[in-house]
Amino acid sequence: MAAPILEVDLEHPSPRHVQRAVEVLERGGLLAYPTDTYYGLGCDLSSKKGIERLYQLKGRDKKKPLSFLCPDLSDVARYAHVSNFAYRTMKGLTPGAFTFIMEATRLVPDLMMTRQKQVGIRVPDAPLVREIARTLGRPLVTTSATNTEGVPLTDAKDIKAELGHGLDLILDGGVTLNEPSTVISLIGDTLEILRQGKGRLGD
Repeated sequence: MAAPILEVDLEHPSPRHVQRAVEVLERGGLLAYPTDTYYGLGCDLSSKKGIERLYQLKGRDKKKPLSFLCPDLSDVARYAHVSNFAYRTMKGLTPGAFTFIMEATRLVPDLMMTRQKQVGIRVPDAPLVREIARTLGRPLVTTSATNTEGVPLTDAKDIKAELGHGLDLILDGGVTLNEPSTVISLIGDTLEILRQGKGRLGD
């Protein structure tokens, strides 16, 4: 059975909608949600079952770790080693359309790390998603909602048609015509842009 669609306000999320999303995540369920980049698919970072289901739904190689979303910068330091350089860099760019590659702490599940023990973390400029992560008390593992050809799905109805069989709830924030996040490595206190996306340095 395909997942139900729930219309939400991305900027001013209703506590009732946030709570419903959190209940799905706590059961190891999968969500689709609008962000400041593409629609995302996500689960609770602490749910091995959820992470496995997410890889399966995307048909993604487990050697390619997924990134995750934190509600704010202070939360990032629980899951990544944040140097003064990294903190100063991120402070000016969060919340925003950036994914930061950093060295992971022991709180990060092995499934979520590269062989080099690195992890990708985002603090999105999307109050709804940040509020879900804050209420859950843990980050959301995230990946973009795409079809089998890897084309981003920009509408909740398309997500339901393509991926609804593997999801538990779809949060509909309207049609999003966006770009992916910009991926920045902060390893070794050196800033390197690995993928240029929506986030622009110096904006």
